[in-house]
Amino acid sequence: MQACVLHAVGDLRCETAADPKPHADEVLVRVGACGVCGSDIPRVFKTGTYKFPLIPGHEFSGTVVAVGDDVDAKLVGTRAAIFPLIPCGKCSMCAQKKYAQCANYDYLGSRSNGAFAEYVCAPEWNVLPIPDHLSLEEAAMTEPAAVALHALRQGAIQGSEEVCIVGAGPIGLLVAMWATALNAGIVMLADIDGRKLDFANKLLPDAILLDARERAIGEEVRSITGAGADLVVDATGSAPGVAQCLHATRPFGRVVLLGNPEGDMTLPKDAYWAILRKELRLAGSWNSSYDPARRDDWRIVIEFMANSKLNVKPLITHRVGLPDLFSAMEKMRDRAEFSNKILFVND
Repeated sequence: MQACVLHAVGDLRCETAADPKPHADEVLVRVGACGVCGSDIPRVFKTGTYKFPLIPGHEFSGTVVAVGDDVDAKLVGTRAAIFPLIPCGKCSMCAQKKYAQCANYDYLGSRSNGAFAEYVCAPEWNVLPIPDHLSLEEAAMTEPAAVALHALRQGAIQGSEEVCIVGAGPIGLLVAMWATALNAGIVMLADIDGRKLDFANKLLPDAILLDARERAIGEEVRSITGAGADLVVDATGSAPGVAQCLHATRPFGRVVLLGNPEGDMTLPKDAYWAILRKELRLAGSWNSSYDPARRDDWRIVIEFMANSKLNVKPLITHRVGLPDLFSAMEKMRDRAEFSNKILFVND
């Protein structure tokens, strides 16, 4: 098969790779589409994967084309989104079905071969079938959509609340879309990048967009709400973004930290005072919930997409084949042109 294989930091090659073969409890998936996650950029260009060579890519969907010995052959032909985290099933977190906190997890695209390829193997447990009318491109957006939903659930969002999201990248946009879908009273979305705000304006006509270059986010939110937002989500992973979130939250409000940090973070004294004086509740958000036995984040995402309550298609700005994937990622790294979600599409 053809695949984009990471041989070393910065050395991603589109080349012929061995066809994967499913183990007894696995399925072989022909990749339909795979998104480039923001985390893929430092993974490819700065930190590397856990071993080399390895195929990145974890936001994906596809069609089951073969199964292992212990998997029902009726699964062949199933179109599905694939949960990329493979829990050990033995640790205390797995016993509580808190799989994102598994102590010894595997992960497609960073620890094991992922979906920047024509084919990939995954455990049957990780396969989430999708309705016939849902496209594989939409299904590839399940992972980031679930991450965004998980953040709002961590913040215990309630209908009619005032919600502010700091950071208008792909995840921030999805958080804002979810807040709207979950009937938030006011949805505010802030950023310092005018291109992102212009793009958000097309997707979220009912949201209030805040240009953080013109005025401090906290001041703007208080001018709109009075005391501040009920729930504020940081989707930047930056110290200034987190500080703005703390100033934008009302007394006794909630703050969810979602963005991945690029390095050490220093919190200004007045931002820390905001936590104390307003008695804010802070929650972290990591990955998403997945459990075939219950209505988890992933199943809610599929349900909302299938019922046209969450339209992720406009988030996709670029579709590329494997030969052009590395170049697209370089442009994303260098911000050479505006992009929101880049998808590798396996035509």
